[in-house]
Amino acid sequence: MQHSERSGILIALCGFALLSVGDAVIKTMAGEFSPLGVAAWRFALGAAGLSILLSANEGKAAFRPSNPRLQAIRGVCLAAASLCFFSAIFVMPLATAMALAFVSPVIVALLSGPLLGEKVRPAVWAASFVALVGVAMVLRPNLAELGLVALLPLASAFFFALMIIANRASAGQGSALSMQVFMQIGAMPVLILAALGGHFSGVESLRLAIPDWTVLARCAVVAVTASSAHWLAYIGTQRAGAATIAPTTYVQMLVATFLGWWWFGDVPDLLTLAGAAIIIGAGLLLWWSTLREPAPVRAD
Repeated sequence: MQHSERSGILIALCGFALLSVGDAVIKTMAGEFSPLGVAAWRFALGAAGLSILLSANEGKAAFRPSNPRLQAIRGVCLAAASLCFFSAIFVMPLATAMALAFVSPVIVALLSGPLLGEKVRPAVWAASFVALVGVAMVLRPNLAELGLVALLPLASAFFFALMIIANRASAGQGSALSMQVFMQIGAMPVLILAALGGHFSGVESLRLAIPDWTVLARCAVVAVTASSAHWLAYIGTQRAGAATIAPTTYVQMLVATFLGWWWFGDVPDLLTLAGAAIIIGAGLLLWWSTLREPAPVRAD
């Protein structure tokens, strides 16, 4: 393994671990502020900070997307995925929500056929069945305890998968920084409407109020850690390649499990850990089968 590849893996590991740190910070706000409001504040701060960077580095022309509709779709998917996941970790152990969210690579593989015209390989169907077994194992105790709220991480995984597919479709339409800005700005209207809808819904936990400065500070921390994490993952991918980096995303599960135990006293039971291992195994099966797939032959 070359030095650049090793450094790329290490950088990507740091990036994905940082994402779980941000998720843990979000969970500390449970009971202090509406999860929908937290999502709106987090992305408002993130969009503002990244927009300043984009304007300084690329000028005003960088804010004109070549396909506004596609960028809006990316933003809506990001907003929906974030709202579902933020709401989930407010009421569920961090590791449990993370385990269910890891089904997204399988959903991406399944949806790539009808949405992108890609062939759905037999390995995808096998991985989907394996992942379904893992999901059932993780959900069984949580459905009994939380009801349909336990399905929120799966909804988040679905919208995240749609966002990944939209990301593929928008490849080459701007810099990595502009792609983040378009997505976060596109998410803002949905997040604001969701937060206001929650406020007027009558549900006490969704009621908005003037946030304590510590809530805004933690939202800012999450905005910085998430943006830094995505940038580190991007650098790692550039150095080592997407196929090499793909499995490193599962370090999030290890970090989430540790932080859930350390900060919140959440210890996943054996059934949840076994289900998480099966879901991760399904993702690794997809990665392994993709590496073994022969490259297409060019017809010159």
